[in-house]
Amino acid sequence: MITINVLNEIALSEFVEQLKDIFEHSPWIVQRAGELRPFRSREDLYERMISVVKTASDEEKLDLIRAHPHLGTRKTMSSFSQSEQKNVGLNQLSETEYELLLNMNKEYVQRFGFPFILAVRGKNKDEMFQAMQNRLKHSKEQEFNQALSEIYQIVRFRIEDQIM
Repeated sequence: MITINVLNEIALSEFVEQLKDIFEHSPWIVQRAGELRPFRSREDLYERMISVVKTASDEEKLDLIRAHPHLGTRKTMSSFSQSEQKNVGLNQLSETEYELLLNMNKEYVQRFGFPFILAVRGKNKDEMFQAMQNRLKHSKEQEFNQALSEIYQIVRFRIEDQIM
């Protein structure tokens, strides 16, 4: 854990290094937010980071969404994502469940052009499967906005876990 006061005082490069995984493989957000220091609180940091995303171009937002791993993937992801997916039980899926998840991920990506994103903390695998089924019915615009909303929730959890 690091304090908001320390984050306000360290060099920008160290700030980015400390928080680079808050947004999955997207340190540009942390960089831009770091230029807005000082922060009054964790909430202020969170709000400014989210503001960076909201004012980013649609292409940058899409890149952020695409930087997230597919749920259940066995590819490289941040330590945050590994822990979050493990806690929902995605590392313990049966072969049938894993195949279902792969197929749903494939259908989702074909439909929307980016991976399914869900803030999985506090959810179980059945809730995750249900959310994916429900969201496959969304329009591309709805799902783009939902993916960003899920990222915002993930970022909130990560900030709460990492910053005092």
